[in-house]
Amino acid sequence: MGKPDLRARSPWSALNDVKNVSIAPLKTGTVQTDITIPGSKSFTNRALIMAALAKGTSELSGILRSDDSYWCIDALQKLGIQAEVTGDTVKIEGCDGEWPSTETELYIGAAGTVARFLPGALAVSDEGTFTVEASKRMSERPVQPLMEALETLGAEIEYLEQEGFYPLRVHAQGLKGGNVSISGKISSQFISGLLLAGTYAKEQLHINIPDYIVQHAYVKITLDLMKEFGVEAAFNDDLTEMSVPSGGFTGRKMALEADASTASYFMALAAINNGSVRINNLTMQTNQPDIYMVDVYEKMGCTVIREEDYIEVQGVPQLKGDFEISMKEMSDQTLTLAAIAPFADGPITITDVEHIRHHESDRIHAVCTELRKMGIRVQEFSDGLKVYPGTPIGVELHSYDDHRVAMALSLVGTKVPGVSIEDPGCVSKTCPTFYELFEKTGVSVTYT
Repeated sequence: MGKPDLRARSPWSALNDVKNVSIAPLKTGTVQTDITIPGSKSFTNRALIMAALAKGTSELSGILRSDDSYWCIDALQKLGIQAEVTGDTVKIEGCDGEWPSTETELYIGAAGTVARFLPGALAVSDEGTFTVEASKRMSERPVQPLMEALETLGAEIEYLEQEGFYPLRVHAQGLKGGNVSISGKISSQFISGLLLAGTYAKEQLHINIPDYIVQHAYVKITLDLMKEFGVEAAFNDDLTEMSVPSGGFTGRKMALEADASTASYFMALAAINNGSVRINNLTMQTNQPDIYMVDVYEKMGCTVIREEDYIEVQGVPQLKGDFEISMKEMSDQTLTLAAIAPFADGPITITDVEHIRHHESDRIHAVCTELRKMGIRVQEFSDGLKVYPGTPIGVELHSYDDHRVAMALSLVGTKVPGVSIEDPGCVSKTCPTFYELFEKTGVSVTYT
């Protein structure tokens, strides 16, 4: 049932001693607020690893202070990288592709990005033996396709328990480059992991995707950040062919974007409560795919104001349903849409997200189970679900040690009395301050 893996919680965690949170419906019946959202997880861990590999010094501001980021920085420091954190800024002295510590044991918690980005980065060193251990759930998530691709390029990967899964050991001897083929339908992070390492290969790296990529936008984020660090890859329109030149990253100073995934929960808060929420530090000028949830809120009848320096979502008394939508490109928001779907005037069908069964939890099954607990009619499919309109009843909901389950289901409590979330500390994976931000919007949260 996804019991909390407390070892994966970091010193940047919150609510580790809290067993559950109770969410009370908004006292005013609506919400009118503006809010500043923490930094992007997607940008933070990509930029941290690029900065660590780079030649020279980097200064990254606006980093996300979450468990995933903590374990990434912790691993880099154990590899001998000087990384100095002050508030939401980190200063990193890069290693130019050769890790200072050549025999190191690393723990990466439940950080899926680090689990997919770090092995290739470790393998680029000419020498080194790196043991990498992950959380219980991360150790159940398959990584074999990525490891096989790295082995094609000359990496030596040793599985310490079950083949194809963490924990594992990387015996670094450099990467030769050349041609590699990898499926994109399991995780876009596998591809990003190859791209990050590719510029340190001896020869130009050519990546071929024989099928399709589940989330193009995250690969595009990787490619754009690589360009910021001085490496310009070539790629076709659908990203099925990519070439990375040898040369390595160059350190730089940059500010990271706010997290569009986190912002969407607060947009949804406005949508279901006929309110208004302005996100101060996010615009449509981002490659984060979850920004396009604003189109979904519009489809449901909301008004969206897109300005040069903010985005505002204004809710309506009755949300619209009666539609089917592919959430493949913004699958992290599947649960957000599922949580607000009972408040629409017709059923909503979500498709093309089979891969989220292999995330922090089986997210499709988790959200269907919890919605049914509240008396909502749901149909579960292999690649999605259909949620029917209804009046949820307030019950204690299970979080499955999954930050997205906890954050999405918390939305229901802002309209329905009696909703509580068990083990809310799991939100620390990407947003330790989530419930603090919730309270700032006027939501009453009780911690027990």
